[in-house]
Amino acid sequence: MATMTSTSFSTAAISREAQSDLSGFKAFWRQFFARAFDPYRPELHYMRGPGPAWRAKYGTEAQFRVK
Repeated sequence: MATMTSTSFSTAAISREAQSDLSGFKAFWRQFFARAFDPYRPELHYMRGPGPAWRAKYGTEAQFRVK
């Protein structure tokens, strides 16, 4: 007669505390990678000078300070 043994634990064998620690760990790394590798770079999208509302208020010939 042969016996079978298993070295893995079923989900019922893992305590709820260990599951919550593991889910917190996973959530941290998921959020870390989402923020670290986010393709949106707001510094590349800022306005470089006066826009149409400024020109409507002050006119197209108005002087403005350039850095």
